[in-house]
Amino acid sequence: MTLSTAKWLGRHLVFIGNLATLGKQCADQMPKHREIERKYLLSSLPNAARRAPCLEIEQGWLPGDQLRERLRRTRENGKERWHRTVKLGRGLERTEIEEATSRRVFEVMWPLTEGCRVTKRRFKVMEGALTWELDEFTDRELVLAEVELPSADFVVKVPNWIETHLVR
Repeated sequence: MTLSTAKWLGRHLVFIGNLATLGKQCADQMPKHREIERKYLLSSLPNAARRAPCLEIEQGWLPGDQLRERLRRTRENGKERWHRTVKLGRGLERTEIEEATSRRVFEVMWPLTEGCRVTKRRFKVMEGALTWELDEFTDRELVLAEVELPSADFVVKVPNWIETHLVR
C-alpha cells in the first residue's frame, strides 16, 4: 500500500467501517435461498409416514441445462396451490428460489413440461428437530425420503423407522 493510499484510508476509516456494517446488515436481512438436503432411496413407504398428513403433488420441469425451473401443483384437504421453483447448483448445498404462482400461469406453462413430469404423495414426519419428507410416487415404483439440514456439516441420524426400508 502506498503512503498516499494509507493517508486517504486513514481519513475515511470511519466511513468504510460504517459502510461495511451497513453491508453486513443488508446481507443479514436478505432471504436465505440455500437448500441443504440429503436424499435416501427406500424400498417402500414406512408405516410412520402413512399415518402423517398427505400432500398430493404434480410437478414438471421446464427445458434447461444450467437453470432448472420446476412447476408444481399441490392438493391438500381440498385446497390447490401452484408454485414455480428455480434450483441452481449441484450436490448437497444448492440455491433454491420458490414462489407461489397463479393457476393461470401454471396452466400456460404446464404444457412445456410434457415428458418431464411426476406425480407423488408427500408425507411429512417430525423426528427430533428435523422434518423428514417421504415421497411415494404414483406414476412409478419409487419411494424417496429427504431431510433439509441446518448446515452442510450436520450429521444425520437416519431414524429406525426409515432405516428398515433404506436401500441407499
